[in-house]
Amino acid sequence: MADDAATAAPTPPQDAPESDEAKEARLAKRRKLLRILAITVITIAALWGLWYFLTQAGRVSTDNAYVGADSAAVTALVSGPVQEVRVSGTQAVKRGDILIILDDADQRIALADAEAALRQARQRYGQADATADAARSRVAARGAEISQAQARLRDADATVERARAELARRESIAGTGAVSGEELTAARASLKQAQAARDLAAAGVTSAQATRGSAAGDLGAAEAVVRGTTIDTAPDVAAAEARLDKAKLDLARTVIRAPVDGIVTNKQVQVGQRIAAGAPIMVIVPIATAYVDANYKESQFRKIRVGQPVELTSDYYGGDVVYHGKVVGIAGGTGAAFSLIPAQNATGNWVKVVQRLPVRIALDPKELKAHPLRVGLSMEATIDTRGR
Repeated sequence: MADDAATAAPTPPQDAPESDEAKEARLAKRRKLLRILAITVITIAALWGLWYFLTQAGRVSTDNAYVGADSAAVTALVSGPVQEVRVSGTQAVKRGDILIILDDADQRIALADAEAALRQARQRYGQADATADAARSRVAARGAEISQAQARLRDADATVERARAELARRESIAGTGAVSGEELTAARASLKQAQAARDLAAAGVTSAQATRGSAAGDLGAAEAVVRGTTIDTAPDVAAAEARLDKAKLDLARTVIRAPVDGIVTNKQVQVGQRIAAGAPIMVIVPIATAYVDANYKESQFRKIRVGQPVELTSDYYGGDVVYHGKVVGIAGGTGAAFSLIPAQNATGNWVKVVQRLPVRIALDPKELKAHPLRVGLSMEATIDTRGR
């Protein structure tokens, strides 16, 4: 037993009971730490609330936003085979750059025909003008002839009157024997001769008047062509000039140029291909004037207004590149309202779905030039509704 007692492990010393002062000190320290922690949490919450109020309150965001642009469709305005293609897909072009050259043989022939037609129209006008001048001269000449014929008729009338008076005088004294029968016969012959001459003079007046009427008709026809016009304003000449202008325009249109600055996309033409007027050739995307359509929920529109500032980011450049823009318009309806098959909500199984409305956002041109975007890229847009 003694051995067992000797080999038993010694009992550890028991801690002395904690005094009231020590316990109170420990509790005070704990309460102090809790107060510090509470103050710290409240301070952080207050600072976060202040930061949110100053920077985030009134800001509405969406990642349902996409880059768009008013793309320019390039079409052929005249038909013809493609002679040369000077651009490739994805190539950047400037307004006025040559894109396509068509074979212009047909247009050059049409231009030559139009030039010849204009020369002929001018020549016809010149001939009509000359004809009118000649007709005026003939009318004036016929007028002089009428005057001369009328003078001869008056002389013939006077001669007839004298012959008639002489015959009457001689017949009145024939019974006295003062006038022989031969003299009386001669007087009667003179009267007939004077009357025949008078009839001939009258016929001359009628003929001269008829000739003048024919000349006046020719003058009227010639003046109908040139009356009130010049060689540049005559209808036939003006029509020929219009055809010539069209031929020149068609020839110029065989060289197809870029209508805007941008990137060539959707090129659909090759050398040797014959294209018809109005056929689509390619599309040019004006990335320098790109915009963003952000689709916001209807519940976010309470304070969204045109003119409010917007901040945008894109995965294309990452969050380091921030674009600035402004709201320039709000769509007139949701996308579903203008779909080919609009939603039929008057059913018994209707479930409300939050609708989205597109908001058009214009971007800062300088930022867009520094970091160009492409149509269709997704964006994250944040509108500051306090901005207006």
